[in-house]
Amino acid sequence: MVKVLGLTGADAAAEAMRQIHPDVVAAYPITPQTGIVQTYSTYVADGVVDTEMVTVESEHSAMSCVVGAAAAGARAMTATSANGLALMFEIVYIAASYRLPIVAAVVNRALSGPINIHCDHSDSMGCRDSGWIQLISENTQETYDNMIQAVRIGEHSDVLLPVMVTLDGFIISHVMERLEVLDDNVAKDFVGTYKPLYPLLDTENPVTYGPLDLTDYYFEHKRQQYEGMANAGRIIKEIGKLYGDLTGRYYSLLELYKMEDAEYALVTLGSTSGTAKFLIDEMRAEGKKVGLIKVRSFRPFPVQDLIDACKKLKGLAVLDRSISFGAEGGPVFIEVKSAFYGSGLKLPVINYIYGLGGRDITPTELRIPFDNLVKLSSGARFEPVQFLGLR
Repeated sequence: MVKVLGLTGADAAAEAMRQIHPDVVAAYPITPQTGIVQTYSTYVADGVVDTEMVTVESEHSAMSCVVGAAAAGARAMTATSANGLALMFEIVYIAASYRLPIVAAVVNRALSGPINIHCDHSDSMGCRDSGWIQLISENTQETYDNMIQAVRIGEHSDVLLPVMVTLDGFIISHVMERLEVLDDNVAKDFVGTYKPLYPLLDTENPVTYGPLDLTDYYFEHKRQQYEGMANAGRIIKEIGKLYGDLTGRYYSLLELYKMEDAEYALVTLGSTSGTAKFLIDEMRAEGKKVGLIKVRSFRPFPVQDLIDACKKLKGLAVLDRSISFGAEGGPVFIEVKSAFYGSGLKLPVINYIYGLGGRDITPTELRIPFDNLVKLSSGARFEPVQFLGLR
């Protein structure tokens, strides 16, 4: 039922795509995403899959192509990074607005300029209000698992939204790790057969995609999108449990690590969560009650789950690997503060911007937020936004 492989994060994403066997894949190469579609293109060339692989002239065209394919009734996928995702931006909104369950692997990379090809989360955070579900991967295993689950989540009739699966550039995409892979038939059965509701090519039941939608019904269509995203949290949990029953790896909106009696905690996304777990184990051995809240689903943002996880804490540090210029803090910090507003929680929260442009974050540096939270609870004062690892 399960085989063990050694794969990079990029190859793990491609392996999941092979098992999903989409009808159409359209993509344009960009570092550090290129490995995903390069590997997948070999599956197509070798006849392992009969996917229609479309090599386009830009990322804008790639997203346009999968929008057309999904509207026609195909299961469609793509992948990109950073400036490529930015070039897709116009069509990213269209994909969500048309309620097309496209799956896109996004290898997180800093946006230019200056030119930088390494990891931060600025690219996917730029799409946080576009209507896409966003699942964040900690490592190669989660990249594979998230890709498999994303198909069922997006295609669920209560959701019908595109899904973005993110993995940290180079840190995950280019690092080989141990990976447990489902048997092909098991993966195929889990994903299921795509049954589009309103395919454009169903000539017996004609529909229109992309009509002019002015003051008459535009507002109502946005409300329907809102409902789809509101339903997504429940569906993500349901699919995560089914996947856990199959694999032993259960998924929800958050992962709580050593939070049962924690007094202080970090909120993290992506690969930094693994570093934080190492540190928390170390600090627990020293007798310190610390824990981790890992956000797996950034969209929808798990407001109530977060509140419930933080009720017994004395202090919380939120780590952001991106920056929101002009706002008081990074995107994750803003979401956390918004979630707490009106909840009755009077919890000190500090934001730490870190790792921009791929700068490493070490366990030693991650101690600083914990140390400062202890000082904060003893009456010390800190600016709400700090910079961690800044030269």
